[in-house]
Amino acid sequence: MDDALESSAQGIRAVKISLLGLGATSLFQLAIVLISGSVALLADTVHNFSDALTAVPLWIAFVLGRRPASRTFTYGLGKAEDLAGLFIVAMIALSAVVAAVESIRRFFEPQPVHNLGWVLAAGLVGFAGNELVAIYRIRVGRRIGSAALLADGIHARTDGFTSLAVVAGVIGIWLGFPLADPIVGLLISAAIGVLLWGTVRDVGRRLLDGVDPALSDRLAALVTENAPAGSSSRLRWSGHRLHAEITVPADGGTHLAEFTAVAHSLEEKARGTLRNLGSVTVVPVMRSGNGPAPS
Repeated sequence: MDDALESSAQGIRAVKISLLGLGATSLFQLAIVLISGSVALLADTVHNFSDALTAVPLWIAFVLGRRPASRTFTYGLGKAEDLAGLFIVAMIALSAVVAAVESIRRFFEPQPVHNLGWVLAAGLVGFAGNELVAIYRIRVGRRIGSAALLADGIHARTDGFTSLAVVAGVIGIWLGFPLADPIVGLLISAAIGVLLWGTVRDVGRRLLDGVDPALSDRLAALVTENAPAGSSSRLRWSGHRLHAEITVPADGGTHLAEFTAVAHSLEEKARGTLRNLGSVTVVPVMRSGNGPAPS
């Protein structure tokens, strides 16, 4: 329980810092949008704002995940983190639509882009701000096992490269190609769409209790080596905690002390093998045709 509370505290600290960092970056870019009229920078700014706002549901989810289990939510509220992942997906989709619509509109209603030097600076600031936030989110997400925070970090890193696309648009305008700005805006929208697919896949897998097959294989190998023949195992995520269930065949001649020793050994080895492990449940399963459970 102490480990779970500490990991949630690290997650809350990560979303607070990333909210401040991306919020400041987005406000600076918005000011440049107002004085320049760059649609590419507008697309990037909208995406950065949406990325900053994803910190809010993650914050709420980490707070809810710290609550103990109750009679209604007997496994706790760790799944709130996966629901926050759905909000992240929605925000990514919305930012892609807004960026694409505004870029297409500029093809039919072209407007000059002013203060190109400031637009260039805003693109570089956007890249730096997103990359710093991405490094921090990914590092904390891996440490505590949070798929939502890890996906949000990858989201921020992709945002950083779309900011560099804004820089490319400015260079295109300087070279005498004014349509470079809306074209880059459309490219940013396409990049956001690619990111959206990857995020939907990761969040959807968690919602369906999916885990990385490599983790399942590691636990299965441990059980095969340290448990009686016929034992099996499975894993599921609840928030950023991984929960394991191991079934061990037993018969009427199995004593409780013997089973307890096996269960304790399996739990110790599982915790030494898998990171972010929450509960480990070892269940005796009677072999067909035998008597009562371990006595």
